[in-house]
Amino acid sequence: MRGVPLQELLNEAVRVCADGLNAELCKVLEYQPQDNRLLMKAGFGWHEGLVGVATVGADMASPSGYALHTGKPVISNHLENEERFRTPELLLVHGVRRAINVILQGDGTPYGVLEVDSRSPGEFNEADITFLQAAANLLGMAIERQRHEASLQAALDYHKVLVNEINHRVKNSLQLVAAMINLRAGAAGDPTEVLREASSRIAVIAQAHERLTGSSDIARIDLAAYLGATCKDLAHQMNDCDIEFTAPASIAMPTDRAVRIALILNELVINACKHGFRKGAVRVWVTLKRSEPERMRLVVRDNGQGLPPGLDVANASTMGLRVVTALVQQMGAKLRVETSSAAGTEFVLDCPILAPEA
Repeated sequence: MRGVPLQELLNEAVRVCADGLNAELCKVLEYQPQDNRLLMKAGFGWHEGLVGVATVGADMASPSGYALHTGKPVISNHLENEERFRTPELLLVHGVRRAINVILQGDGTPYGVLEVDSRSPGEFNEADITFLQAAANLLGMAIERQRHEASLQAALDYHKVLVNEINHRVKNSLQLVAAMINLRAGAAGDPTEVLREASSRIAVIAQAHERLTGSSDIARIDLAAYLGATCKDLAHQMNDCDIEFTAPASIAMPTDRAVRIALILNELVINACKHGFRKGAVRVWVTLKRSEPERMRLVVRDNGQGLPPGLDVANASTMGLRVVTALVQQMGAKLRVETSSAAGTEFVLDCPILAPEA
């Protein structure tokens, strides 16, 4: 009860229970709900090779099944004349003449049944039920303790994996931030604006980590929800800029790749809001959808004044477009740009959901 492995405990229990009832046979039957059968988990006196293999039915026509489903003990003192239940083949092969079954309950769902069988004549009685049920209750407590310990160990193992994964994500994210800061360090500009841009990029990464802490899957993130939240944050930051986000369905994407998609979106929206001004507020429409089973498409369109004629986005000198170009290349994605002085600018990003195989 204080730490013996469960199988050792069950093996000892069946020996003690057989001895306690002066019987030749005893077994612990574990319920297998997927098959509605009871598996011999431990046994005393049975033919070699049956433990862990032999099963009996767990339906109401089976003595052990009846005890399992009703919680009531079952005594069959004359199996050759039993009319309430069928006699399992396992008992017939071993010449069993009488049997007694009690439930192994525990705190949660029933574990199974404890059964004592005898080849000798005689009768099991109420005192035998009291003895066997007391033994079953002790076993039930031990089984429940083992279940709790297994659950705690599983939680501990998951926590270790979680910590390792989060450390990995944080390391990748910090490397990404450092790369962007180094990229920006060589460019001129207002220091206040530089800090504001850096803050915006770091916020995008921080938001991804915030979502991971509330998710059971830290390896992937719901890209639609993530980008939708990114657009809301940008709408609060940018003055005179209306941002509308649309995504017909969620897309589960590896976290590291999702962060890069969000950074691309961040740069494109900021660029549209800063440089697309005509008269009144600039409007930006962001659309995310799955273009193919394993690919996604992000469209960022604005009603601004368009890009300067002849601008090559891939070789642009502005910090934002340099960041976009670098991220697009890292992800094995494609970026298409359409611009018009009458209709604004549209960026179309087509990207594999998973990282391309090397």
